[in-house]
Amino acid sequence: MALKDILKNLPEVKPPVEKKLSFNVKLKWTLIVLVAFFVLANIPLFGLAKNSLDRFQYLAVILGTDFGSIISLGIGPIVMASIILQLLVGSKIIQIDTTTPEGKKYFQGLQKLMVFFFIIFEAAIYVVMRGLEALPGYTGIMIFQLVLGGVVIVFMDELVQKWGFGSGVSLFIVAGVGWRLFTGLFQFIGPEGGNCLLNFAQVACGGKVLVLIQSVIQGAPTEALRALVVIVATALIFLVVVWAQSLKVEIPLVYDKLRGYGIKWPLSFFYANVLPVILVSALAANVQLFAGLLENWLGHPTFLGTFSQGVPVSGFSFWIYQVNLLDLFATGRIVWVNLVQAFGHILFYVIFSAIFAMFWIKTSGMDASSQAKNILSSGLQIPGFRKDERVLESILKRYIMPLTIMGGAAVGLLAAGADLLGAIGSGTGILLAVMIIYQLYNSIAQQHAVDMHPALKKLSS
Repeated sequence: MALKDILKNLPEVKPPVEKKLSFNVKLKWTLIVLVAFFVLANIPLFGLAKNSLDRFQYLAVILGTDFGSIISLGIGPIVMASIILQLLVGSKIIQIDTTTPEGKKYFQGLQKLMVFFFIIFEAAIYVVMRGLEALPGYTGIMIFQLVLGGVVIVFMDELVQKWGFGSGVSLFIVAGVGWRLFTGLFQFIGPEGGNCLLNFAQVACGGKVLVLIQSVIQGAPTEALRALVVIVATALIFLVVVWAQSLKVEIPLVYDKLRGYGIKWPLSFFYANVLPVILVSALAANVQLFAGLLENWLGHPTFLGTFSQGVPVSGFSFWIYQVNLLDLFATGRIVWVNLVQAFGHILFYVIFSAIFAMFWIKTSGMDASSQAKNILSSGLQIPGFRKDERVLESILKRYIMPLTIMGGAAVGLLAAGADLLGAIGSGTGILLAVMIIYQLYNSIAQQHAVDMHPALKKLSS
């Protein structure tokens, strides 16, 4: 059987018959998937003896998962397949014309096939390398559960893409960040398992807001400062990301058949949107996760990293790790190695975000050539220039490629900087959540302003 035949027969979620779904229908399916995600995240793996990945819970936000549950793989296989395929297509190793419907369908089918491969591969790696160690005789059952959970995540992602708002990958990231942000601020169960609300004077709280109040009452200035710094850093990241989303370049366009009528086409500074930083953060998370698994399996450190309580202390993982500079500074524990480590983290994010941004616009039909075709097919042109696709493409190249590189690097810098501030739920996670929600809000406001609930319609206007 030829590869195209295999891709053609891959299982998929049936798309809606209607060209445009109503707001209520999309909202219903999005909420159904969201509830299903939280339910699955609370179903433990049957036959699990030891969860060594629990020490990597700080990576769970980026990977949209909860280690030890049936969906322990999270969005990892989806993101890894996307990264590899984009690199292969963007570097012309695999020749696929994603500007045509056939090429786009072939690309999506190939990506899904790679996702299924990574689901099986990562499930086996997690269990065999004892990241999720199985009880004797339960190895096969454990791998099967992980594969099943991974496949469910794939189809939930596809369901949201076709029947809901945005994508499942984005939804799972926002859900994970939102939950960790809430618990990080208001968790009343302390590190030792006690409920601080029952004995506020003697039992330590977990949430930073409660820790701040508790520290002020008990006269512990250092703990109060550490909690306050985290809260302020989290709020600061929110404000900076919202402001950065408003940066754009506007290109004037006019209708060739209606003289005097025109529009301004806004090109966002983050032209490649949030995807580059999703890919680079997932790449960093997978590198650290695999390094920990490898060390656990071999019983000795590797060049990828040595870990202590889930935190890298040497190797490649150490130099891309998100060290909390503000907390180190507030407690007087900062040393020069931390600054070099922070620089390595920033460099990794900036370089790979720019690279992924360039590959993404080429494979998603957002490059200058594709946009020139879209503009001309819509009956628009740039005033003062000939209505010629090559002319329009050359003009758009002046804007699109610089915006892609600068925007990709900037969003990488913003994500890395947010990590170094030590925000609740990880700086990158908050940045991703804010950017995803902002884009989702704009999309809903543009596409569903008419059929929204009156209260939401008033908010969007």
